[in-house]
Amino acid sequence: MAALLCLCSPGAAQQSSAPATLIADNIRFDGSSTVTALGAVEVFYDGMRLRAESITYDGTADNLRVQGPLTLVDETGDVVFVADFAQLSADLQDGVLQSARLVLDRQLQIAATEITHTEGRYTQLYQAVASSCEVCFDNPTPLWEIRARQIVHDAEEQQLYFENAQFRVMGIPVFFLPRMRLPDPTLERATGFLAPSINADDVTGTQLRVPYFIELGDHADITVTPWIGLGSQTVELRYRQAFRNGELEAEGAVSWDDLTDNATRAYLFADASFEVPRDFTLDLQVQAVSDRGYLTTYGFDSPTILESYARLSRVARDEYVEASATLYQSLRDGVDNETLPTRVAHAEITRRITPPVVGGILTAELEGTGFYRYSDVDGDDGRDVFRVTGSLDWRRSETFGGLLATVEGALHGGIYNTQEDSSFDTTVYRLTPYTAVTLRYPLQAVTGSGVSHVIEPVAQLVWSDTIGEAAPNEDSFIVEFDEANLFALDRLPGSDRRETGTRANLGLTYNRVAPSGWSVGVGGGVVLRAEDEGQFTDGSGLDGVQSDFLLAAHVSYSDQFQIISRSLFDTTLDFTSSEFALAWSGARTDVVSTYTFLDADAGEQRDDPLAELAFEGEYTLDSGWDAGLDFRYDFIDNEATRTGLTLGYGNECLDMEFSVSRRYTSSSRVEPSTSFGLTVSLAGFGAGREGRSVARSCRG
Repeated sequence: MAALLCLCSPGAAQQSSAPATLIADNIRFDGSSTVTALGAVEVFYDGMRLRAESITYDGTADNLRVQGPLTLVDETGDVVFVADFAQLSADLQDGVLQSARLVLDRQLQIAATEITHTEGRYTQLYQAVASSCEVCFDNPTPLWEIRARQIVHDAEEQQLYFENAQFRVMGIPVFFLPRMRLPDPTLERATGFLAPSINADDVTGTQLRVPYFIELGDHADITVTPWIGLGSQTVELRYRQAFRNGELEAEGAVSWDDLTDNATRAYLFADASFEVPRDFTLDLQVQAVSDRGYLTTYGFDSPTILESYARLSRVARDEYVEASATLYQSLRDGVDNETLPTRVAHAEITRRITPPVVGGILTAELEGTGFYRYSDVDGDDGRDVFRVTGSLDWRRSETFGGLLATVEGALHGGIYNTQEDSSFDTTVYRLTPYTAVTLRYPLQAVTGSGVSHVIEPVAQLVWSDTIGEAAPNEDSFIVEFDEANLFALDRLPGSDRRETGTRANLGLTYNRVAPSGWSVGVGGGVVLRAEDEGQFTDGSGLDGVQSDFLLAAHVSYSDQFQIISRSLFDTTLDFTSSEFALAWSGARTDVVSTYTFLDADAGEQRDDPLAELAFEGEYTLDSGWDAGLDFRYDFIDNEATRTGLTLGYGNECLDMEFSVSRRYTSSSRVEPSTSFGLTVSLAGFGAGREGRSVARSCRG
């Protein structure tokens, strides 16, 4: 039968009002000041827990003699001592442990002939071996280890100090350091080196990247990553800071090479977001680069258009307010930024209200936008436009039996002021009224097994017309026809052009949803016009009296499997565009693949068709290995544009990844290149990866 005893020694009472609690199978009192506990002994004191085979408490000396195997766990649960024998103070804050191990955060274990624990903070380990790999009788040589004459752990600073340290890989000494400091696994932020990586590129050469993290207080830090190697010299920088009302993150790099006429090349990407008074949010973004080929050449994220802006916005239940200024820069070859509207100023306010008499929902919008070009050439290449546009959109739906009827009316108008383009009047006024009626008749059937079938035919009749002279077109070039805008009043994306004429939008959808998680959906539609207004290009799928047929389908199973397909084709099955996407997530496999086809369309400045396959896959192998593959293939040129392969290995003490990639495309500024990369990081020093879970076990 277990016995329970409360101990309150003079030394312990000075530090804590709560007495120590002792539980054991047998408790024996030897005299007035000695207590011996035997069998399944546990001591609880001030959040700490001690387990042992036997404990003898000496009240005169106010200490504990503990016979192991014993386990001592601190109040956080992150520091665990395991030993064969120990002599500890009654408050468990000081003592000596023999044939002992220290385990930190269930990751890093340090074995030592003797451990001295003082003040509940400092732990000295003599003739120590540190590793986060399994160290067992059947596996005596870990994958890596650090041997040291002495290791000191500072629990308050969460640091490990090594004296005469020797780093070994599979038992073989690799290098020696007389002094070394490393963070323990519980430390999430501290100044020091991060995991290095080696990258080799046939353009920029072989580089060793050594990130150095600098803590700037509790709310800011900077990471400096020099590239050490021959050829080019590069330094990466990342700065982060958290404020009371927002956050800021900036990253960039500076390189010195002879690949271009510019001896110094650089880029800067920065984002910031702040909460300001009256529920507004201030968003700031800066994207700048010294030349168009720099990001791609050095393997950084390379968008085709850089966007720098300052935006003030507020989102409410029935209101959206925004004011912004944006600067664009295209990185595409052959594009002249001087002739693009790269400077844009914009302001808008949108409100949604419920009219008291007619009911329904009324959406009112007012916006002002300015487009400015650096060029002062007369015509498209130098045109500057400022416009003020507004709209009123009203919608109301009623149900008649199983029929859902929706009536819509809208009025869009605008004033345009054009400079440096003599083909347009300086001031243009435009007004476009809309009216539409939509009928839906959904039909549903549910089987005895719970499978739901829903069929919905939809018919919509729309009329609209534009009153006023033509305005410059800055935002309505590229039109995307899909199931999302099949029943939209206007399929043109911007405000400078409005869809006009009388048209009927017809569609039919079918959806099947099963309790097992399977879902299948098919939908199609077509647009019929009273006459061709000539507003749409050949590649949009909306040109002519009759549009192309739209067909969309999806198949999915829970979160594990999904297929999405969308196509536009005419009566002769000649496809204008086609998209296909596959996503599959299994126990060991993750696959994402997409195929895109777009026919040539001079109106969208696409002289040649586009057909591309993209694939990304990852497979988890046995024993901690995983492999990844990604590639892009251009069916028009019949060649790959990019391929990449990764091979990784991870266990409880090591993370390693090898990668190789090939970029086949070239331009006047970027040559095809092959890159190799290797990253190795040791687990157990600093905070682990998010979501990391390692189960340590010894067999035999």
